[in-house]
Amino acid sequence: MSTSSSPRPKRMPPEQRERAILDAAVALARQSGIAGLTVRTVAAAAGVTPALVAHYRPSMDAFVADVFGAIVGAEREEVMAAGRAEAGLRARITRIVETLLDGDRDDVTLVWVQAWAAGARNEELASRVRREMDSWQQDLEAVVAEGVATGEVTATQADGAAWLLLATVDGMSAHSLVKWAPEDRAGLARRTVAAVLG
Repeated sequence: MSTSSSPRPKRMPPEQRERAILDAAVALARQSGIAGLTVRTVAAAAGVTPALVAHYRPSMDAFVADVFGAIVGAEREEVMAAGRAEAGLRARITRIVETLLDGDRDDVTLVWVQAWAAGARNEELASRVRREMDSWQQDLEAVVAEGVATGEVTATQADGAAWLLLATVDGMSAHSLVKWAPEDRAGLARRTVAAVLG
């Protein structure tokens, strides 16, 4: 009698099975980055066969792009919601930047850094990275535009503010992966907002 070491997935509707595979890949990527996502590693995380993963996700390039988008899109929604809870431009921007630099998001930072690198060889991932970066830019520009509309800052002060804030956050977050960052990242966030908005 032969036995199989392959997992035996329980039956699920196709949409539910596809979602379970995506959720397993997201959890795996949050734990160790997107660089290790393969048909086999995702199958093991989801408790299914590699053939089943390949059936639902025939293109790993597209699948990695979807996993990346799910992770960073959820983070952007969460961080922007935290910012909207504050009153006034400076408080909103400070909350957004402080939240991004609070040291609790290194898992998402690793996903971003690996996506920037892997995007050089995976056009589907590169396209998704650009789309997510554009979304961050647009969301921050909208917050700054509200501050201009209410007279909290001038249009001159706001010009390029979103780009400068993103560049600072991206740089400091990437540095934190190798433990090269100021201990007081919240203080850095406040100084950055003050410098950018005047």
